[in-house]
Amino acid sequence: MAEQMESKSMILAEGLVKIYKTKITEVLALQGLDLQVSEGELTAIIGNSGSGKSTFLNMIGGLDRPSAGTLFVDGKNLFTMSEKELVEYKQKTVGFVWQNNGRNMLPYLSALENIMLPMQISGTSKKRERALALLETVGLPNRKNSRMNMLSGGEQQRIAIAIALANSPKLLLADEPTGSVDRKTADYIFDLFSDLNKNGQTILIVTHDMELSKKVNRVVAIRDGKISSERVLKEQYADRVRESGVSFLTEETQDEYVVLDRAGRLQIPEKLLQDLALKDNKVKVCARGNEIIVSRPD
Repeated sequence: MAEQMESKSMILAEGLVKIYKTKITEVLALQGLDLQVSEGELTAIIGNSGSGKSTFLNMIGGLDRPSAGTLFVDGKNLFTMSEKELVEYKQKTVGFVWQNNGRNMLPYLSALENIMLPMQISGTSKKRERALALLETVGLPNRKNSRMNMLSGGEQQRIAIAIALANSPKLLLADEPTGSVDRKTADYIFDLFSDLNKNGQTILIVTHDMELSKKVNRVVAIRDGKISSERVLKEQYADRVRESGVSFLTEETQDEYVVLDRAGRLQIPEKLLQDLALKDNKVKVCARGNEIIVSRPD
């Protein structure tokens, strides 16, 4: 199946497992996660702390190795890559935006020099011209000579996006990109991601920002190391994502789906389970027309 789908997908994960081992115990971070992200998608991943979303992002970024399963990114098998191939993959296929700005920028370099740095490592030509164009893209051409301590948190994050785009990656990964900025800056950063996506950039965002996630075409929720649900932007909002007439706080802009895994299992959202007030782990299931009803045994 992986060989048939890899050319159509930017990301293809099947049965993905990650186990962290210590001398005392084993931690199962991913438990058979399945996910396909098509080229050109703007997708958000949400989930509680410890759900496995950052582990998944690190695997896609080539920063961590899966324990089992299948993981293809841009047709490349991350299970079989050599160390040399992995270095090239991180330079050319993926760009990473971190929440911690210190991981994005070197404080003793200017904004322009920081953007040029990845291109020097990869051997890209016309580095200065490319860096200046990216400063225009993120709306900071007048900050080219500024060092990190001269930039606000929002400006640092915009420079970080320019750095991540320096080598024209096929896939842009963002880990909590609005986690340390105010609401106005967060909206600006999302608009920037939206513009990049409209120009064909595939983007995967891990976020706790529910307002931001409501603006994304597709939201994937990870729970206990597996995909538990998805939200997809309703058709009537698809072309109105940036219009001021749509209130993402008061209007439900997305349809939500519970996701079945390959074994036909689903994870029922915790709030719904609480409403059932179950005494144990048994539920009653029956079919009624085109509906499946889950209820308390009594």
